[in-house]
Amino acid sequence: MLGVLTGFGIIGFVILVGYVTQRWHILPPTTGLVLNRVAFFVAMPALLFTVLARSHPAAIFSLPTLASLSAIVVAAVLYVVASRVWFRQSFAETTVGAAGASYVNANNIGLPVATYVLGNPQLVVPVLLLQLILMAPALLAVLDISSRGSASVRSIVTQPLRNPIIIASIAGILVALFGLRIPDAVMAPFELIGGAAVPMVLLAFGISLVGQRPLQPGSGRRAIVVGSAIKIAIMPLVAYVFGRFVFQLDPEHLFGVVALAALPTAQNIYNYAARYERGVVVARDTVLITTIGAVPVLVVVAALLAP
Repeated sequence: MLGVLTGFGIIGFVILVGYVTQRWHILPPTTGLVLNRVAFFVAMPALLFTVLARSHPAAIFSLPTLASLSAIVVAAVLYVVASRVWFRQSFAETTVGAAGASYVNANNIGLPVATYVLGNPQLVVPVLLLQLILMAPALLAVLDISSRGSASVRSIVTQPLRNPIIIASIAGILVALFGLRIPDAVMAPFELIGGAAVPMVLLAFGISLVGQRPLQPGSGRRAIVVGSAIKIAIMPLVAYVFGRFVFQLDPEHLFGVVALAALPTAQNIYNYAARYERGVVVARDTVLITTIGAVPVLVVVAALLAP
């Protein structure tokens, strides 16, 4: 339990710092936008490159990963169906909402949970790889195309070459795949810059909350509530069903898969939405609600499934 509470406490404090500094007018009004852009174009690519360069790509081809993928797909599909039937959102906003309902905070919450609750930080790596290799490129491609208002085969094929996050992820995967040894002196600047990614995203998120209230009329409340419910309630249940009855995971890996599925929506989704100005309110409120709601859910999961 201490790991869960510690992880959320750290995140909540940094978000509060961003909120307070903006509330007291310490920073210029455009600070949130600047932080988001620096995180998107500079810090986040550096962080993802260092994480993926030291990972083992083979970890993605495992039964726990398939169970996690199944839960992600079901959660995303449920949101898309709800959006098509009830919300009538645009394609880009539906994509952001589906990501909010299925993209877990595997980095700055997942790592503390995996370390202190699951007892094995490597358990979070497959989910992190899965999201970076499959989900993030697809989400960014949709947002990139929607922001330009047109699409072509050439733009879709070359989209990864224009996005720094995808370029950095591919580079990191190639380094790990070929077992390249990068000198510490070369890797150190990437680690230094990448270390600023999570704080900047959290500070920008806190800044964005100034003058805003979650679930305001006209903010897409139904979409936010449904996306949040799918993320912190339905997705862990789906992960349990697939892990227990389909892939027949052992207790340790079953606990890990369900706990990771119960993680809140990653702040990256808000960062991506803010960068392309698509579904920003839905992303922001979903991140906030799931971050608060995931705490009791993770406590229950640990109480029921911890080996």
